[in-house]
Amino acid sequence: MLIGISPLISPELLKVLAEMGHGEEIVFADAHFPAYTYNTKVLRLDGVKIPDLLTGVLPLFMLDSYDPSPLMMMAAVSRDSLDEDVQNKYLKSIQSVYPDAPEIKHIERFAFYERTTKAYAVVVTGETAKYGNIILKKGVTPIV
Repeated sequence: MLIGISPLISPELLKVLAEMGHGEEIVFADAHFPAYTYNTKVLRLDGVKIPDLLTGVLPLFMLDSYDPSPLMMMAAVSRDSLDEDVQNKYLKSIQSVYPDAPEIKHIERFAFYERTTKAYAVVVTGETAKYGNIILKKGVTPIV
């Protein structure tokens, strides 16, 4: 345990977050996501819900201020719909750290998978919400 670090953040996740450079992306995936198909660096946080993970990670993680959409979620496939409560819960967690955070951009399913192949890592969580995956793009970490 460390002071100021959420106990939800494993040592492996803390290492990954520190290794990431600006402009790199990390995927927080729901429990249904085919993570191992789309990325070789997969971490597991089974039982952890994504809103809680966002609240724990974002105090340590700058969102990319040069990208108008550093937050991305998967859009619903045709003849399907998104549960707005999922995004609203994520936004509540994000805005608890970044009150002026940009809106979450929705990208097509296979575009989301393609971004996942290029992401620095995928964190598989215990999130069970349909379309509960989110990509965060890291910004430049200020020196304080």
